[in-house]
Amino acid sequence: MSKKTSRGARSRRMIPASSEQPEDEWLPLGQLATFGLQHVLTMYGGLIAVPLIIGGAAGLSPERTAVLVTASLFIGGLATVLQSVGLPFLGSKLPLVQGVSFASVATMVAILAGPGNDLATVAGSIVAASILGFVVAPFFARIIRFFPPVVTGVVITAIGLTLVPVAANWAMGGDSESEDYGSLANIGLAFLTLAIILLLSKVGSATLSRLSILLGLVGGTVVGAFLGLTDFSGVGTGSPIAAPEFLAFGVPTFDIASIISMTIVILVIKTETAADIIAVGEIIGTPVDRRRIANGLRADMLSSAAAPLFGSFTQSAFAQNVGLVALTGVKSRFVVASSGVIMIALGLLPIFGQVISAIPMPVLGGAGVVLFGTVTGSGIRNLRSVSYDGNMNLIIVSTSLAFAMIPVVKEDFYHHFPEWFQTIFHSGISSAAIMAVLLNLLFNELTAGNSRNPSVFAAKPVRVLSPSDLRDLREGDVFVDGRFVDCDGEEVPLVPDDKLEEVRAKIECGDITDTSQVPGVLASDGDEPPAPHPAGDVGDARLSGEAGTTQEAGAVREAAHARREPRGHGTAERQD
Repeated sequence: MSKKTSRGARSRRMIPASSEQPEDEWLPLGQLATFGLQHVLTMYGGLIAVPLIIGGAAGLSPERTAVLVTASLFIGGLATVLQSVGLPFLGSKLPLVQGVSFASVATMVAILAGPGNDLATVAGSIVAASILGFVVAPFFARIIRFFPPVVTGVVITAIGLTLVPVAANWAMGGDSESEDYGSLANIGLAFLTLAIILLLSKVGSATLSRLSILLGLVGGTVVGAFLGLTDFSGVGTGSPIAAPEFLAFGVPTFDIASIISMTIVILVIKTETAADIIAVGEIIGTPVDRRRIANGLRADMLSSAAAPLFGSFTQSAFAQNVGLVALTGVKSRFVVASSGVIMIALGLLPIFGQVISAIPMPVLGGAGVVLFGTVTGSGIRNLRSVSYDGNMNLIIVSTSLAFAMIPVVKEDFYHHFPEWFQTIFHSGISSAAIMAVLLNLLFNELTAGNSRNPSVFAAKPVRVLSPSDLRDLREGDVFVDGRFVDCDGEEVPLVPDDKLEEVRAKIECGDITDTSQVPGVLASDGDEPPAPHPAGDVGDARLSGEAGTTQEAGAVREAAHARREPRGHGTAERQD
């Protein structure tokens, strides 16, 4: 391409002459505003959910909860502008929308539940942990390998699972002391809101689907108003324009246990933001190196450290907006910067926070089922990409998630432990993160001493068959090319009738833990594994339902070979 042609293409895309990167494209002001508003609407439901959760957990009045909402909008807007426009050593200069992170919710709720703790304690833990995160940002790209999908998937799944009780409490009314707590009207309104969201998510319009949470909140609130469950008396009071209050909830106080617990969350947030930086770089086709990741993480941590001073919380990149970049193909970081400006403007208008804080709790409960369930589903999607063959990843996932659920299903489990221990482990997200990181280090990083055979809990059950006993056959088994093969393409050994009980006994007592050990056991007893039946006796059969059902041999061979093809494990997918 000639220089003249190159300059012409750059001019049509309105990319500055000093840049060749697609994220530097500048659009007309009308398009900047329109696409920027679309980004705000896409993440609006998730953005306002966190201050509403924390306001309820802290026992704030609707008026004070409104302060949290507007502060979160304002700080999220500033953080978005910093991340997308950037300053020296700050900001990835990529189209990334910043907002309050869901990852910190469970931990903040746990901190508030501690004796003598309030929002000042939460603020102190965020400030201290974020400053630490800022300092280690340049080195984080080197230790990010300690947070593989088996760890991040567990943490994201735990975030969603531990928030389900919050959604249930909202659906019941939010105040256990109220007379109508758990009433049919409250729960019915929550289900109605959920139904609206699901219906809008199903319709063919992509716009309505993306706005389903916001529209569901509006619809539920309108119905709640007719039922007398909505109070708009506080809307419109006070100044029409107001900046967020500095230290609105007091001077931050610093509690060591709370800081440790929040530091774990900060590491998770940094992992998510780093993943988003890499993902959006791949989507728009621009190089992302360690320096760019470090700059993005520093902006993330600086915003998180400043946020509590104005009534907001930890900041991170919103994954749904990364998806919106991929969906629309609009790669300009200035579009995202315009969404930050819109958020700042909304944060300066108290009436928006007052309207949002007037939404009935049951309506939030119905939306919370979807929001928190989506977080859980995103974690499960990450875990789907993890390999579980020949390793201990299944143990890591199952044990870590069990630790996450302990404080959820049994709140007094740690009540006899020291207060600092309770603060850390009373949060399901902290418990899951600690266990996932430690177990990943134990089994996947410190490999010395690992057995070649997987644990009995993780290993696939060992199976053998005798020629005259087909009771152990299972659906999907295939007899092909003289071998029995299961549905995963692994061979099932044939054992002589007189040795069957002996081999099964060794399996039960743990002497045989892997299928490959069976021939060796038979050989040590002086026996050779029996020859397979001729094809005319048994046939190449796929077994479906009852053992022995025979189909066409050619089709069976084709299916068996298809099952035995190598399966890739894929890469991790990430979502807030």
